[in-house]
Amino acid sequence: MDGLGDRPVEEFGGKTPLEYANTPNMDKFATLGMNGLLHVISPGVTPGSDTAHLALFGADPYEYYTGRGPFEAAGIGLEVKHGDIAFRTNFATINNQDIIIDRRAGRIKTGTEELANLFQDMEIDGIKIILKPGTEHRAALILRGEGLSDMVSENDPHVEGKEPQEFHPLDDSPEAQKTARVLTTFVMKAKTLLSNAEVNKDRESQGLPPANYLLIRGAGKVPKLPNFEKEYCLETACVAGGGLYKGVGRLLGMHIIEDPRMTGGTTTDLSATFGNALEALKNYDFVFTHVKGTDNFSHDGDPVGKMKFIEKIDKELYRFLPENFKQDLVVMITGDHSTPCSFKDHSADPVPLIICSPDCRVDKVTKFGESYAVEGNLGHLLGKHIMGIALNELRLVHKFGA
Repeated sequence: MDGLGDRPVEEFGGKTPLEYANTPNMDKFATLGMNGLLHVISPGVTPGSDTAHLALFGADPYEYYTGRGPFEAAGIGLEVKHGDIAFRTNFATINNQDIIIDRRAGRIKTGTEELANLFQDMEIDGIKIILKPGTEHRAALILRGEGLSDMVSENDPHVEGKEPQEFHPLDDSPEAQKTARVLTTFVMKAKTLLSNAEVNKDRESQGLPPANYLLIRGAGKVPKLPNFEKEYCLETACVAGGGLYKGVGRLLGMHIIEDPRMTGGTTTDLSATFGNALEALKNYDFVFTHVKGTDNFSHDGDPVGKMKFIEKIDKELYRFLPENFKQDLVVMITGDHSTPCSFKDHSADPVPLIICSPDCRVDKVTKFGESYAVEGNLGHLLGKHIMGIALNELRLVHKFGA
């Protein structure tokens, strides 16, 4: 559950959204399993969603992370090639004074495919421009050509009420300077094309914020990651709606389960998500299942929405309870980072973790939550530890030494 961890909420009597939620299925897994707190990267380090997932799957982000762009691009189905520079992109709204009034263009849900088509076959200074929309306001951008660098700044100030920032090189190389020039020209052209697009004229007529600007960030070269399946000798599937998470899975060599009902937002079809996970377990040894909505409510500062969404997830987990699953199954439930509703952003707080298998060393924890997990026998762990523990529960460990 993305952004699962939180901090005490006054209206919940000092409990977190997870602790306040009615979660009988998660509580049963907690009762039957081992509990602990997970520092996904390291204590005191605030994880990004991208670096967090690398750590959870055993790929050291300090070694492999080059930027979020390549994961977003791979996740929405763009073929990324060696030498490409990829970026994470938002369709956003600016006013006539070039002030950003909505970084997500009202979380636009339709019309982005038509807007992206405006950039087909665009080239600037010999560099091919490739823009593909993802879920809601999200998109991925690739620059393809000679003489490019990922050492370039972004134009996203990350807050509303400011003008977009200028692109500039982050080193003295001619490649970085060229990349900054190409991006500057591109956003100027994009502003004109988007402002005149029929999609945006229709949105304005309906009183909706137009998607009339592109905020570009997360520059990165495509990394060469270790292959998860070869690393752990597991046939692996990824069940996710958000582009980033499918991108991490794809670049790690996982098989991606596609389903348009899994939107990666708060209105995603959770029955489809967990139904796909259950079906995938017939053919794969390991199934990574990701739900984004918990994080969305956190970023919006909505603890009630987050709590209710957690309850919806819990209702879908009955499929995986021991009495309903006929084969031996190891279940791990956690988050990639904490996103306290009071912060409206990620924090370095650890996230609760359950690992439940048929014959695990059960502890005394009976509820799933941040303050309960600390009493579990897993204690405090790093993200890189959990695959080893999972393999042990699957009886797939190799002895170290004689």
